[in-house]
Amino acid sequence: MEVRGSDLYLGGIRALDLARQYGTPLYVMEEDVIRSRYGEIAGSIKYPKLRIHYACKANTNLAVLKILRQEGSHIDAVSPGEIFLALKAGYTSDRILFTGNNVTDDEMRYAIEAGVLVNIDSLSQIRRYGKLKPGSSISIRINPDVGAGHHDHTITGGPMSKFGVHFSQTGEAKALLRQYNLNVVGIHMHIGSGILDPAPFLMGMNTLLKTAREFERLEFIDFGGGIGIPYRPEEKRLNMADFGEKVGGLFKDWCNSYGKALHLAIEPGRYPVAEAGTLLTTVNTVKITPYRRFVGTDSGFNHLVRPTMYGSYHPISVCNKTDRPCTVATDVCGNICESGDLFARDRMLPEIEEGEVLAVLNAGAYGYAMSSNYNSRPRPAEVLVKEGKSRLIRERETLHDLLKGQVE
Repeated sequence: MEVRGSDLYLGGIRALDLARQYGTPLYVMEEDVIRSRYGEIAGSIKYPKLRIHYACKANTNLAVLKILRQEGSHIDAVSPGEIFLALKAGYTSDRILFTGNNVTDDEMRYAIEAGVLVNIDSLSQIRRYGKLKPGSSISIRINPDVGAGHHDHTITGGPMSKFGVHFSQTGEAKALLRQYNLNVVGIHMHIGSGILDPAPFLMGMNTLLKTAREFERLEFIDFGGGIGIPYRPEEKRLNMADFGEKVGGLFKDWCNSYGKALHLAIEPGRYPVAEAGTLLTTVNTVKITPYRRFVGTDSGFNHLVRPTMYGSYHPISVCNKTDRPCTVATDVCGNICESGDLFARDRMLPEIEEGEVLAVLNAGAYGYAMSSNYNSRPRPAEVLVKEGKSRLIRERETLHDLLKGQVE
């Protein structure tokens, strides 16, 4: 993303031109940003046996998956659907880890038949997996009793979390492993999402590494992801060099005492793709009441639910007024029949007119991936841009797509 004069450009193309060519609402993904952010992570951890597992729930577009595969990424999948898409994008089964939650036996069978390693989430799952494939290798997700994240709903570790085998239950887990002759080749944690302070991450690492000593034949330890980006103007970017040095150094020292150099795995989902994505939406209504100024758009929380679900902040720019002073308190809202359908409340923006195009920034993670057909509205198209060229990577849904799968 860059600004030239008063205009916003994405991948070297004027945002207004993309809106005119493809229509709005429109998701725009910048390829160079994806590659650059992935490279930042890969280059920050100076440990030779590093594996980056892209947590693809953030964005499963095949074009995005292929870009990250080219960069050397592995995949963290949380459903059979994500395994399916990763395989379609060219990932081999040995580069996919299936970390499901409350999974069915059929879902585990799907992973087993695909040759994908299963990351076990509970004592129940160890038992059920053991009956399905005794004598095989697995990974185990550990809850290190540490949680962190930008919202309660994104904290995935700690005493209130539904995820993982609590570290205090390691003995019970090992008894089940012996019963079914299961070999643990990896252990895993994930404490939350949107982390900008490395302290809780390192605390979780230390707990997981203590638990890791209970297992003698490990090949890798996966410390999860949750690396955040600065959505709000006052937020500071995580110092990736410092983060990587601390993570790599801690792991190297532990491996020396363990007696074996294991693979260090990390699972960034948001970080490679969030800042690469922009949602373009056209203003169709400006409504001024005695109390508020509402700017209504042709999109809504059916396309980007994060502000409604998490109270998340996304920067918003008027595509042709980037140089104008932001002096008008504005509620930017969507076209969904819900009062919570807001992209921003009391946001200071330039004077906005009907017909202008807004750019909702940092929308590449958990944007389209969490979209829906609520209010029976089709989902938008997606395009990929790079060096002044664009290509369609997902077609815009039509009204007829709403009938798919329905039986009259």
